[in-house]
Amino acid sequence: MNTYTDLDHGITCIDADYVQPGTACFYLLTQGDQCAVIETGTSHSVPALQRLLRERGIAAERVRFVIPTHVHLDHAGGVGAMMAAFPEATLLIHPRGARHMSDPERLVAAARSVYGEDVFARLYGTILPVDPDRIRQMQDGESVSLGGRRLDFRHTRGHAEHHFCIWDERSRGWFSGDMFGVSYLWCRHNGAEFLLPSTTPSQFDPQTYLASLELLASYQPQRVYLTHFGVLNYSGEKSRLLALQIEAYTEFARDGAPDLDTLQQRLTDFTVALLVERGVHTAVDVLRSRLAFDMHLNAQGLVNWRERVRKN
Repeated sequence: MNTYTDLDHGITCIDADYVQPGTACFYLLTQGDQCAVIETGTSHSVPALQRLLRERGIAAERVRFVIPTHVHLDHAGGVGAMMAAFPEATLLIHPRGARHMSDPERLVAAARSVYGEDVFARLYGTILPVDPDRIRQMQDGESVSLGGRRLDFRHTRGHAEHHFCIWDERSRGWFSGDMFGVSYLWCRHNGAEFLLPSTTPSQFDPQTYLASLELLASYQPQRVYLTHFGVLNYSGEKSRLLALQIEAYTEFARDGAPDLDTLQQRLTDFTVALLVERGVHTAVDVLRSRLAFDMHLNAQGLVNWRERVRKN
């Protein structure tokens, strides 16, 4: 697939070179003589962005903002490398994520403990710290101007406590991070556009997730810029599909308190049925294989949530 795709409204979608093509992306937003990068992928994502800027004759100094929606490493792993590459940029980050950007040691240690040294290096490369003086913590409802183009920041809990979404009035679109789910290119088949929620550990909360979906809907958006993967037209039906899955997920997690493997199987069966129902006519064994990673993470998030509820 192409490394990048030009969209309307001065927005370019760039493949993040994460795991495999079509898994994660980030966005270059250009307005006048200023640019912003929304999401960063990993340190491996930087060369593709630099090539694009050279092709377009855009100097590194024109990049004014680097904006990850949250600090999970497939969204923010490239922050340090991008801030080093763009000397005039300010990092805009959720207040709960700022310390992890100036001192990423805990994030790195946690990811290495999950993936191991070799896989971590292959997925994420080097995670560089950011000078605290170049970090601006964005409060809920704050905005910035990019060449006169207003970007609004809304805190959106449910997937992670350190998550915000960015509203772009010009395109009437949300840069939604993981808050409006995941829709890989293979989820779009025969006119169907299927989304599945991301309930990854360790801060998933169903009630705040549903409230965040309502907040996104209240802006009457026309499109959503997903990190996984690309732009979708917004509709209430898509939002309801996500809400339906969240509600079903929590029931599966509660019903008999299944172990991780059993819960993952329930989520997979449920999701395959939804995909088939909505016209994704891929062989069931292929769908199960494609879903395996996300369903494992989603099941982990649900088990973690269930244990927190029990303790409280």
